[in-house]
Amino acid sequence: MPDLAAPGWRKYFAPKELTRPFGELLAWAWFVLAGCGGFWLILTEGSLPLTHGWYAMFSGIAWCPATAWLLRRYAHVAAPYWARFAVAAIFIVLGRIALIVRIWPFG
Repeated sequence: MPDLAAPGWRKYFAPKELTRPFGELLAWAWFVLAGCGGFWLILTEGSLPLTHGWYAMFSGIAWCPATAWLLRRYAHVAAPYWARFAVAAIFIVLGRIALIVRIWPFG
């Protein structure tokens, strides 16, 4: 039986409702840091050979909430938070591996 005496404000402070804005804020911060920073690296260091800028930029774009919105609106594809985070992490890890191994044209 539900607790009818519970205050109505409790539904706004549920853990899921508190973590969603934090996760979206973190994703926007990653876009600004990695996405825009990666683009800046491409502009300053050049586009070839592939540098950290490419991997950082694509990682930032992958985790950006605007990317999920655009995919949902125009491609009718749902991109959940965990999937965007996983793709962003994969971009960074594969980029680091490519730069360490130095396979042409990656290094």
